[in-house]
Amino acid sequence: MGRTVAQTAPKLTYDDFVLFPDDGKRHELIDGEHYVSPSPNVRHQAVLQNLNHLLHSFVREHGLGRVFFAPLDVVFTLHDVTEPDLIFVSNSRASIVTEANLQGAPDLVVEVLSPSSHRYDEVTKRALYERAEIGEYWIVDPEADTVKVYRREGEQFGRPALLSARDGDHLTSPLFPGLEIALADVLAE
Repeated sequence: MGRTVAQTAPKLTYDDFVLFPDDGKRHELIDGEHYVSPSPNVRHQAVLQNLNHLLHSFVREHGLGRVFFAPLDVVFTLHDVTEPDLIFVSNSRASIVTEANLQGAPDLVVEVLSPSSHRYDEVTKRALYERAEIGEYWIVDPEADTVKVYRREGEQFGRPALLSARDGDHLTSPLFPGLEIALADVLAE
């Protein structure tokens, strides 16, 4: 007798992605699988606004590149599309910026955690960003008043640095020489 092979759903692509509804939720594809997140809460947006203002001002003043915030599609592959909360593209990577989206890996992506997104941002997205060769990945946790900073070391992210507002820590990065952002300013309400 013949053998029965289980059929799996085909991987979704960017062509499928652009057909998702504009419903105020975040739609993303990772390895062709559709992920949907609810719209962010007020605290999330306040923290994102603070960081965007501080980072964008520095980048613009020093002519380092461009800062973008969600929603903006970052198309890594046909099957991998995310909408990071905040994105930095250096001048040397400006070719990934198109009129419609970003086509390739930015230098930095930032995700601000929401109560429902911890595992997704910490595990699923981190693995994608590592595979996609993102230079840095910052995970901002407004509940814990911390920022976890992943930096590329060769083929993968190194051990993350955990910064805390309570300890008076500052965000710095080789991407932004001279920048020091107090976590207290990022996490202020």
